[in-house]
Amino acid sequence: MTDDPNASGTGETFISHLVELRNRVMKASLAIIVVFLCLMPWAGAIYDLLAQPMMLALPAGSKMIATGVITPFLIPVKVTLLLAFMVALPVVLYQAWAFIAPGLYTHEKKLVAPLVISSSLLFLLGVAFCYHFVFGTVFQFVNNFAPKSISVAPDIESYFGFVMTMFIAFGLTFEVPIVVVVLVRMGLVSVEKLKEIRPYVIVGAFIIAAVVTPPDVVSQLMLALPLCLLYEVGLLVAPLFARVTQAPEETT
Repeated sequence: MTDDPNASGTGETFISHLVELRNRVMKASLAIIVVFLCLMPWAGAIYDLLAQPMMLALPAGSKMIATGVITPFLIPVKVTLLLAFMVALPVVLYQAWAFIAPGLYTHEKKLVAPLVISSSLLFLLGVAFCYHFVFGTVFQFVNNFAPKSISVAPDIESYFGFVMTMFIAFGLTFEVPIVVVVLVRMGLVSVEKLKEIRPYVIVGAFIIAAVVTPPDVVSQLMLALPLCLLYEVGLLVAPLFARVTQAPEETT
């Protein structure tokens, strides 16, 4: 009985891919850890900055509460870790793209730099939009709607969970143009087909907004409308991006 050289080569290739994946994950994790350790001395100030939209909406003199024994320490640490991830996001995305780059053609590698940069910027832009515009509007709306007989004192753990959900929702929403561009460039769907399903996308945007955001019209509109607008931006950019990254044989 003889060994199959093809099977042996396949096994070695699979192991090499696993090693490469491990190295990329370690580099991305190391970037996050380094940024996290650098930010830790200011963990309290970082949480205060995150809580500012809520504090501005509350009556003067109001404060948040912590119901857990170690919650006053744990939540600022989690917030700092979240900020470290966002700061290190370009490195994380680069490591992800670098892992798949060897399997791409030369013209496809032109996708890497623009997509890494634009994905990072759009995600951070979505988080900034949520922090500066959505939070102020939603918290003010809720505070004005609340009965005067109620003393509002949000729990910091619940607030962090809410903020995390909203940041992820708006960060991913702002990635919609990237998703559209990639789908069109990879030939999985045409721009014409995406235009045809526009009504379904609009309905889906409002359904997603209703599920993810608090049950108020303001926050739902502030998620659904950008999602629809960014979908249109993706439809405009996708054909141009596809032409720029065409293979030489595709242009002849």
